[in-house]
Amino acid sequence: MLTVFGSVALDTTRTPFETRERIMGGAATFASMSASFFTPVSLIGVIGNDFPSSYYELLKSRFNLDGLVLDNNKKTFFYDSSFDYDLSHRTTNLTELNAIEDFHPVVPKDYINSRFLYLANNDPDQNIKIIDKFVEPELIVCDTIEYWIENKKNAVIEMMEKTHGVVINDQEARLLCNTSNLIKCGKQLLSYGPKFAIIKKGEHGVLFFFDDNIIPIPGYPLDSVIDPTGAGDSFAGGFMGYLISNKKGDIFDDIPLIKDSILMGNIMGTFAIESFGTERLFEITNSDIMNRFDFYKKMLSI
Repeated sequence: MLTVFGSVALDTTRTPFETRERIMGGAATFASMSASFFTPVSLIGVIGNDFPSSYYELLKSRFNLDGLVLDNNKKTFFYDSSFDYDLSHRTTNLTELNAIEDFHPVVPKDYINSRFLYLANNDPDQNIKIIDKFVEPELIVCDTIEYWIENKKNAVIEMMEKTHGVVINDQEARLLCNTSNLIKCGKQLLSYGPKFAIIKKGEHGVLFFFDDNIIPIPGYPLDSVIDPTGAGDSFAGGFMGYLISNKKGDIFDDIPLIKDSILMGNIMGTFAIESFGTERLFEITNSDIMNRFDFYKKMLSI
């Protein structure tokens, strides 16, 4: 079982073509949805008194919500952002922590033996505390965002020290490592302690760092991009879900599987950006996923 801890949010997303207000989002939401196509998922997070019941029922239909807390005294985490014309750069307009501020998560008893843990971009202090509540997870992977790097950089690094893998986008890697060179960023991320690091580069794919290996993996070519929000979180969920469902031994002895899992992460990211919020992830089928995955692998082998 994969346990995902992070934000469940309401987002307002503005593009030059359309604006959608207070739609379901959040790092944990995207990651959990993406992973749920491959493995059972349990979610830990918090929502406020303004979270629509219809959204809750959608989440409940896909994964275990025993760890999702309702705070009736606060509103749900809210994120307002705008994308530029080519949808490649996002500007944060407003971040309201609301219910996740000072949240003290409780890990349900049926979660504590989870072998796999994904710490979505969330308060790093909370992530650090929650790791110790699990019984020797086999794989812990974390992400972070600009907000936490700027406000809690030391805690972000401490969190990474306690994980096996880091998934982070290129802008945030540069900010955290204080260098523009992504190769140096990857090596610095590994120096914090994780076994591997994945730097996401949007439509240009990812850089995978493991031991002394640096493996570039190109992105999947997509001709329809509506809303890039959640692409990175969907990548992480797809990566972990596929990895978990196909592992046969020690994950770190199977680099080909890790590479295939990265390809699947890229695929899940492409589905997420084909509509606003999580809409597309609720529409696709396993057949849709595998058809695109098989085409992707064939394309890369030419």
